[in-house]
Amino acid sequence: MRLSLVVALLAVSVARSELPSPRLDRVFPLGAAAGSTVEVEIQGADLEGVKRLISDHPGIVAAHSADRKFKITVTPETPEGTHDIWAVGPWGISSPRLFTVSRGMVETVKSKDIHELSKAQELVINTVVNGLTDGNRQDFFKFKAKAGKPIVAEVRAQSIDSALDATLTITDASGKALAFNSDHDGRDPLIAFTPPADGDYGIIVADLAYGGNLPYRLIVTDKPRIENVFPRALQAGKAAEIVALGWNLGPKAGKTSLKLDGSNLDEYRETLTAPADIIDRGLYRFFEHPTAHSVLPTAATASLTGYQVRLSPGGQPANPVPVLVTREPVTLEVEPNDDPAKPQPINLPAVVSGRLDREGDGDWFSFKPEKDGEYQVQVHCERIAGRADPVTVIMDDKESRVSEFDDFGPRVNAFDGYLRDPQGSARLSAGKTYLLLVRDRYRRGGPRFQYVLEVRPAVPDVHAVVIHHQNPGPGGTTVHAGGAQYLDMVIQHTGGVTGPVKVVADALPKGLHAAATSIPSDTRGVITLWADADAPEYAGPITLTAIVPTQAGELRRQVRSYTRVESQANRSSSRPTRDLMVAVIPQKPPFSLRFATESVRVEAGSKASVELICERPGPDFKGAVTVNGLSLPGPVKMPQITIAEGKGSGSLTIEVPQGARAGDYTVSVSGQGQVPFTKETGKPKANTLVTLPSRPITIT
Repeated sequence: MRLSLVVALLAVSVARSELPSPRLDRVFPLGAAAGSTVEVEIQGADLEGVKRLISDHPGIVAAHSADRKFKITVTPETPEGTHDIWAVGPWGISSPRLFTVSRGMVETVKSKDIHELSKAQELVINTVVNGLTDGNRQDFFKFKAKAGKPIVAEVRAQSIDSALDATLTITDASGKALAFNSDHDGRDPLIAFTPPADGDYGIIVADLAYGGNLPYRLIVTDKPRIENVFPRALQAGKAAEIVALGWNLGPKAGKTSLKLDGSNLDEYRETLTAPADIIDRGLYRFFEHPTAHSVLPTAATASLTGYQVRLSPGGQPANPVPVLVTREPVTLEVEPNDDPAKPQPINLPAVVSGRLDREGDGDWFSFKPEKDGEYQVQVHCERIAGRADPVTVIMDDKESRVSEFDDFGPRVNAFDGYLRDPQGSARLSAGKTYLLLVRDRYRRGGPRFQYVLEVRPAVPDVHAVVIHHQNPGPGGTTVHAGGAQYLDMVIQHTGGVTGPVKVVADALPKGLHAAATSIPSDTRGVITLWADADAPEYAGPITLTAIVPTQAGELRRQVRSYTRVESQANRSSSRPTRDLMVAVIPQKPPFSLRFATESVRVEAGSKASVELICERPGPDFKGAVTVNGLSLPGPVKMPQITIAEGKGSGSLTIEVPQGARAGDYTVSVSGQGQVPFTKETGKPKANTLVTLPSRPITIT
């Protein structure tokens, strides 16, 4: 079996590159209406000379107007929702920030000095206010409303990359609080409010931690707002009726007895069909970046195959809601099934859309496997924005516990894919009756406590993601002409996949290259990109595909791209992007490393030497380069070497122990050097520790 693994520097003991790496902290205002133009200002680090902003949609076009200022035009056809914006300049491409496109809303900016009730900013219904907090001062707004006509007020902050932990209060005209909320979606608050009388009402926005200069979008609307939908799983290519719960759901909506935060939920029904290609490529499609699943930015949807449905109550498109897409028919959980003596029978493979209806509710199911073997069990809850912390228990017909499943998922540097959702496998016997329980760990329940249960014979599959390696801060992936860069890769296996998972780059721009990369059985690796010395300047998307061999044939899965959101070194915070953006810049790296040969054969139990060439395109760097082969795949060892000052190559020893698994291992090494550098022309250059990866070599 031939196996490949591109490995570069991952150890935290080795310093990061200190060459400038653009970081985009803010685009303000945070959004615009489709069909409009707005002037925005950007803030961040290493943004000198930035004259381009690019987006994940061609309908968002930015024109440079002044230093760190741009006019963004949003075409009428641009989809409503959130979109990523990247800054591109002399130092490459930045980390992204979210920009929201609205429809049918008045977009405005917060007025100055609205920190008292008497100075409240007046709004009309269906307005979005783009604001910045002012330290420990509250922002006051007011609006007129009619008795009995519901409105929804919400603050978007965490869900659009802001560190604001917002609170939201609705008052009467005198300032008396009528409703309060925080942490409705992640840290973002929402209030569904029915005015008791005609008149003036107030809104107060504040930061729970009294932080200043933190951006937010306040939304006040009478448009449809969906809280959730049922079922939360759809069979690909099959029409299904969806029941939505929420507020202002149009004339066809019915009343329910369900309440959320004291407000009654309406019910609306619509039929739709989930697209089949989502299953074929292992995709997750979204209108709104899925960021509100917890109180920190999360990679919860990294292992979700599905999409966000957008229903149109009363003919008005509502906010999107995530659902799982499956090949199998979907079974609806039916009450009463909270007694193990009266479980709901299901047939395998089973996909069950359920809800923990009330406090203390636990859902019991029974099933009989047709064959002996490993069965895959998982519950989707956090991944579909459900609020439960579920646990799953399997009992046999003698009421003995067979298995219990709880949280799972990887945390790798900035990538946080650890979930409250249970997942695992159990060996079950044919013809035997088993009981399965789904319950919230804290025995909570209600309209938001939805889940999807899957029980099936183990089916091989993977979810592969990639994230810029820079740590602790957010960053973009920039490759210098003649240099190399790498990305961290995380592989989540299901159904017994042990490798290899091969990752390939599709249709790279001229002059940019990537080695085909196989992750044998690990959950992580890296993929290395390098650019020719004469590579044209580029800033745009690239596509990676994960290829998985199975007995049923080859699976091809899109590698999903993620970005770090926050800069704190001790907090994992990541969210998806629609595109993996990469820049190639004409500036040469201070040094670059490549092997004199692209491959070498090594007998297990022996050593081999290869020449490592060190080129020094920059005129100022002549110093020594320390080379490490850290975080190499298990069988491969590379002792540290130093390429001496002024030298153009060094000899590197590859050691492979006796008994090592035969196959191909494609690895990269990493070099460090003290490089004279300054960003400012005419200023003295100080030594800066720079770390750069090499191009890969395949070791057979």
